[in-house]
Amino acid sequence: MDEESVDRSEGFGERLLGLLLDRARLLPPQLIAPLIAEEVAGIGGRDVSILLQDYAQELLVPLPGRKLHVGQPEPMADSPAGRAFLSADVVEVPRVHGVRMYLPLLDGSDQVGVMALTLDAVGDDDRRLLRRLAGLVADMLVTKNAYTDQFFLARRREPMSLSAEIQWGLLPPLTMSVPQVAVAGILEPAYRVAGDSFDYALNDNILHAAVIDAMGHGLDAAAMATIAIGAYRHARRVFISLAEKYAFMDDAVTQQFGPDHFVTAQLMHVNIATGEMELVNAGHPAPLLIRDGRVVRQLESATTLPIGFGGEEPRIREHTLQPGDRVLCYTDGIIEEHVAGGELFGEQRLIRCVNRLGEEPSQGMRADLLRLSHTLKRERGGRTSDDATLFMIEWHGGAADHLAVLD
Repeated sequence: MDEESVDRSEGFGERLLGLLLDRARLLPPQLIAPLIAEEVAGIGGRDVSILLQDYAQELLVPLPGRKLHVGQPEPMADSPAGRAFLSADVVEVPRVHGVRMYLPLLDGSDQVGVMALTLDAVGDDDRRLLRRLAGLVADMLVTKNAYTDQFFLARRREPMSLSAEIQWGLLPPLTMSVPQVAVAGILEPAYRVAGDSFDYALNDNILHAAVIDAMGHGLDAAAMATIAIGAYRHARRVFISLAEKYAFMDDAVTQQFGPDHFVTAQLMHVNIATGEMELVNAGHPAPLLIRDGRVVRQLESATTLPIGFGGEEPRIREHTLQPGDRVLCYTDGIIEEHVAGGELFGEQRLIRCVNRLGEEPSQGMRADLLRLSHTLKRERGGRTSDDATLFMIEWHGGAADHLAVLD
């Protein structure tokens, strides 16, 4: 392209977003709110709210800040803000004096929260600019979260145990989505979890994923989970095979805690181009394969000892996914909770819940997993006495190369 033919002029939208980018590096966390409010005012917006998901993933709670509109928390399940959050799409609500807009705050594909504001009228230019502004706001919130407790305190709705704080600090983003694959995870009880955790990474065409449950409760379980996840990440970054990951984690837990401690785990590789999946199941309930909204089977694998027992080389089971398949992993806290009459909740009741929700229109994997989590909790009488984790993978296949090509 001729150098003189390139248009380098700065339009209104670029200036507005550029100001945010230029100041973001040095901006103290407490000044994010007033700068965002000023940015929105620049396009005629008012009553700006930043809503963050609480740790139980039931509410969107307002972030306090100068020049922000701070209202009541909004339910995730039944509110315009909740619909924007769960669908990762803009929701517009007409009002007497304008339009209230709810824009998902997406850091990559992880839902951070929702930005709400009111405009007198909304056009396509407003929507385009505000979507991009919301993306920058999400990036700033995630980046500055490492420097402050402000966002943590806003999201916390009740006292949190020390073990739970350790576990939340250990987790990766709760959701990740690219065209070929998506993942999402939920930990319960959010404010008292100790030994459950999960981790994942997408390296080239291989999705690496792990779900663990360290024995015991409290700080001992949190410490063991920390060692197990740390060993998993180290092995993932220097080794290749599931067998090597298992052996390295086993050695780390044994050396640190001795032979009487163990961690149950599921370790997975998913080739996001082909749908080929490798699974090691070390003491967990078998994952469920969900196709067209229904559980078609459990993904059984040969017995492998829990991590820390010094077992032999793990048994690796291979499965092939079809586009649209979901794999649901869960820890025993989901099915071993006692319900009315002292009966165990059980796998069959879990499967019935999955199938019943699968009869309803899908709202996307993230929203569907949250609905399942809330349904299971109601079915268990609102109790989660042991750690309980849900972790879901949804495979689509295909390619994403078109995203790296400029139109």
